[in-house]
Amino acid sequence: MRLRVNFRVLQVKNGMKVNTNLLAPCGLYCGVCGIYFADKHNNEKLKRRLAEIYGMKPESLKCNGCQSNNTIMFCQSCKIRNCVSDRRISGCHQCSQFPCENINRYPFKVAIPFMLRSTSFRKRKTDAEWVEWEEENWRCKVCGAPAFRGAKRCHKCGNELPSVAK
Repeated sequence: MRLRVNFRVLQVKNGMKVNTNLLAPCGLYCGVCGIYFADKHNNEKLKRRLAEIYGMKPESLKCNGCQSNNTIMFCQSCKIRNCVSDRRISGCHQCSQFPCENINRYPFKVAIPFMLRSTSFRKRKTDAEWVEWEEENWRCKVCGAPAFRGAKRCHKCGNELPSVAK
């Protein structure tokens, strides 16, 4: 297994701590992933919906980020994750071949635009700035509740959320 067992914590300018296990190499920051969100917020309804999509049982949707030792089966076998590990880089943002066939052939086509946008942003910023940007993009603008990538409505207040990060 090529995973990091421990994680280091980065400091963001506002003092927020960043778990590096959530720094997905592909650009899909795990901190705003639906699976991570459902697991950490015990959202059983979302777990059932995601389990159908991934062909899994809801109780199997437990994840601590794709750089951790606790991921779903899909992330464990991710070609992008393995490619980055083989190249000894931390993410696609450091690869001269980005975007490559691993990105273009990613099995969930809806995720590719998020990967492209996020990785382009991450190239120009620090990891901490990237995390701050992702978390701000996926937060309800009305009540401030955290959301997950692709959510249509805020789970707290019901406000409609933007469909694409800025």
